[in-house]
Order: sequence, then C-alpha cells, then structure tokens
Amino acid sequence: MFSRETISYKPIPLPDRADFSDEKVLAEAKAYYDRMKRRHTVRDFSDRPVAREVIEECVRTAGTAPSGANHQPWHFAAISNQDVKRQIREAAEDEERRFYEGGAGDEWLKALEPIGTNDHKPHLEDAPWLIVVFAQRWGYFDDGTRYKNYYVPESTGIACGFLLAALHHAGLVALTHTPNPMRFLNKVLDRPESEKPIMIIAVGHPSSEAKVPAVAKLKKPLQEILSVAG
Repeated sequence: MFSRETISYKPIPLPDRADFSDEKVLAEAKAYYDRMKRRHTVRDFSDRPVAREVIEECVRTAGTAPSGANHQPWHFAAISNQDVKRQIREAAEDEERRFYEGGAGDEWLKALEPIGTNDHKPHLEDAPWLIVVFAQRWGYFDDGTRYKNYYVPESTGIACGFLLAALHHAGLVALTHTPNPMRFLNKVLDRPESEKPIMIIAVGHPSSEAKVPAVAKLKKPLQEILSVAG
C-alpha cells in the first residue's frame, strides 16, 4: 500500500462535512444510541445464509477506522467454509477446556457464571460466517522493506468496534470470541507471523430460539461512565 518515495504531508480540504443544525446533531446522536442499544451478543444462530457481499461491505466499513500513522494495522479473515469452521471450533474448544478446567482461576470463572458460557462452542460452526481479526505488528513498503506499525491494539480495537456496529446496522447478530492462546488461527488460516489473532467474530442471523443472559441487559448508567470537566 505504501511507497517510501511518496510519504509526505499533503493537506486537502475536508472531503465529507456534515453541516447539521445543533438540533439535528442531538437528534442524530439519540437515534444512533437508540439503534445501538438494540445490539445483543448472540450465541444461537439460524441456518439462514448471509451473502458474501454483506460481509465485504461491513469489513469495508471497519477499514475506515482511524489508526496510528494511518497504517491500518489489521486484517480480517472471513470464513464460510464448513470444514475450516470445524477446524477453528475444535482448536478453540481445546483451549477453552483448559480455561474452564482451572486455567482461568476461580474469580474469573465466577464472574462468567451470569453469562452462562462453557467450553462448548457450537456457534463457531453454526454461524454462516466467522471473521477472524488479526493485528499486524509490522507491514511492508511496496519495495518489500519492512516498517513498524504503531498503536496496533488501539487501532485494531477501534476497527473492531466499527465492524460490530456495521454488522448490527445490517441487521445481523454477532458473538465476539477470544480463546487464549489463539496462535492456532495463524496456522489454520495461513496468516504470517507478523499478524496476531485477537478475536473471532461469529456472524449471522439469530435463531428463532435465541436467548441472551438477563445480565447482558444491565448497562452502567451514564453518570458512572462519564465525567465532564467544564
């Protein structure tokens, strides 16, 4: 993507300016909150397919996220192949068994009880798509020389937020899954050593029997998550 010879600062006028009234700004903020508060983490997926083009557009949105030095240090691997999904599930469940059999510690397992999770992860096969998010620790100029990426966890985390919002906006549901360690994903998906897998996102439509834990509806009130100076 980058050419060493063309790295320079060249300002351009802001290409996309939203010129809203103050009333419209507030209305848009409230409308977006109203939509996003309907997003739920779902573990029960239907067999309704999702077109590849939908996944592509949602990942395209993730790619617009801000990043350190605009290096965009992420890669999204989208999987619909059932055999590959099965490989991922088997490897993930191996790690999860170790986690739930004591690797996590009593305090962490106690914290997870209201969520109702265990080492059984059928959603990794049931969901029509898995999106594995990789953080790229370094990249390469077009001449093959290597460069360092900056603020990689922060940048990739922001892109994941964009992706989850885009999936919800498209009417889909998703589940974020983070088995630990996750290096098996590099091997299964043939990704380079420079990339660190940080998340598996199961994506699809919810089953008619889908449920969510009641505790998931408990969100901290605004006064607990916001402080205002001024």
